[in-house]
Amino acid sequence: MVFAAAFVASLLLIAAAKPMEPRTMAVHEARAEPARGFVLSGPAPAATELKLRIALRPNNIAGLETALYAVSDPASALYGQHLTAAEVAEFVKPTEETLSVVSEWLSENDITSTSVTPAGDMLQIVIPVDKANELLSTEFSVFTHVESDTTSIRTLAYSIPAALQGHIDFFHPTTSFTRPLVSHPKFTAVKKREAAPVADVAPVSAAVPASCNSIITPACLQAIYNIPTTPATETSNILGVSGFILQWANEADLKEFLTDFRTDISSSTTFTLQTLDGGENVQTPRADAGIEADLDTQYTIGIATGVPVTFISVGEDGSDGLDGFMDQITTLIGEADGTRPNVLTTSYSFQAEDDLSFAVTNTLCNAYLQLGALGTSILFSSGDGGVSGGQAASCTDFVPTIPSDCPFVTSVGATSGINETAADFSSGGFSNYFAAPSYQASTRGVSGDTAAYLATLGTTNAGLFNRTGRGFPDVSAQGVNFEIVWDSETGTVDGTSCSTPTFAAIIALLNDELIAAGKSPLGFLNPFLYSPAGRAALNDVTTGDNPGCGTNGFPAAVGWDPVTGLGTPNYALLRTAVGL
Repeated sequence: MVFAAAFVASLLLIAAAKPMEPRTMAVHEARAEPARGFVLSGPAPAATELKLRIALRPNNIAGLETALYAVSDPASALYGQHLTAAEVAEFVKPTEETLSVVSEWLSENDITSTSVTPAGDMLQIVIPVDKANELLSTEFSVFTHVESDTTSIRTLAYSIPAALQGHIDFFHPTTSFTRPLVSHPKFTAVKKREAAPVADVAPVSAAVPASCNSIITPACLQAIYNIPTTPATETSNILGVSGFILQWANEADLKEFLTDFRTDISSSTTFTLQTLDGGENVQTPRADAGIEADLDTQYTIGIATGVPVTFISVGEDGSDGLDGFMDQITTLIGEADGTRPNVLTTSYSFQAEDDLSFAVTNTLCNAYLQLGALGTSILFSSGDGGVSGGQAASCTDFVPTIPSDCPFVTSVGATSGINETAADFSSGGFSNYFAAPSYQASTRGVSGDTAAYLATLGTTNAGLFNRTGRGFPDVSAQGVNFEIVWDSETGTVDGTSCSTPTFAAIIALLNDELIAAGKSPLGFLNPFLYSPAGRAALNDVTTGDNPGCGTNGFPAAVGWDPVTGLGTPNYALLRTAVGL
């Protein structure tokens, strides 16, 4: 044993005496200039520590995508047979070769790494800027986001050993820029609730009060979309509500909201709190903190009667370089089967698709693919601001929002009025990163897919968007003049921030009935929604557009359109469509 130890030591001395030959480096990611709104401020201090994530190439992500569609398409014999976490990990984990060659390279540079995902496909290293510059043959710099006056350390190009390019997808954060997250619905205080003005449009039925043309409450949504008030029964059917950027859900506001608008249920009904990355749920009002969180929790609890709601507060202590978006999904993937949410609603988004590199966006999208394969329905707001997807770009740029561009999430736009029309702020468009998925590219025997819409659109906006891209949103719901309680004051808010939790609550109620009937929750929704049965259960919205600043835009149309998607929900018809 002593001899063996001495022999190993001698080998180490020989290796140390003979430096390894430098590796041939190749540019791995590059961009010509910083993302919109960012300016170069100077070189990054050499001693500043960087937490860098290394995404390793999954061994069979195409196989996982095939499996996802097999369990999500009602026409499949495997429909509803969602995968286990162990099964998902088998598709995602890197090959032994990938783990070996990457580990060897890091060891050569005296760098240790830790795995930060359940399947081991994402590593994290912590090194100073000067070592990162040397490792990646680059120069990290400080960039300032002008509007918010926040800084971040990034580079416009970096290299890795050429031999590792088939094993490493990306280092992050490097060439991707993350501007402050978007989701601040405007709150308009109503000091004294007055009688609703006379409706300018006749109600669609006697069951829908004319006042719903002016103010939306839970009762309005229940009437417009035929949503039942019967309490849910399945305690395992969790509806997750995402909270980011120090948006906290106030329990006193929720109690007052339920007292005012859901007198048929206990005003003490509340949510469970889950935190990560230093998240919390402070109850003391602070500036505009809580408007989004109050909206999301009040309308999920106020619509999904009796469904357990978990508010997932993601703090700012994470190191994923994506404002906690990746950490949140990684956390949920890692939870025990049967304990993670069946529905996850998120009313936050990055403002422009090209802020992030394709590699980073694709890996984030593949994380949603994993969660969807596990049986979670993932809904994102399409964004507010017209065709360009928020305030990040000018109205004629037609820049898609992320994660709404991801084919594995359900993007939700907004409508207004009892006789619904597209809300003019409802963002929509076509991805430059992702091609139209099969559920949009194929008509499946009906009209209304992206090809049908483009045929109707003709040459309008020609050259301003990617005609072969994944179209969004997928569906929509009411999004104007939602009455909420914030900081003990009643007021209204607008936005796809309103429509997304509404649609999510409806899916959660359907899941409750499915589980009670011994069936599986819906999971990834889009193959069902785009099927003939799914389309038939949605209210097609054919008027309005999303002009953004009043210039070019996409108009709503018969069938799918990039303003309202396939349309708005009809609970009674959806219930039949899912086999209840």
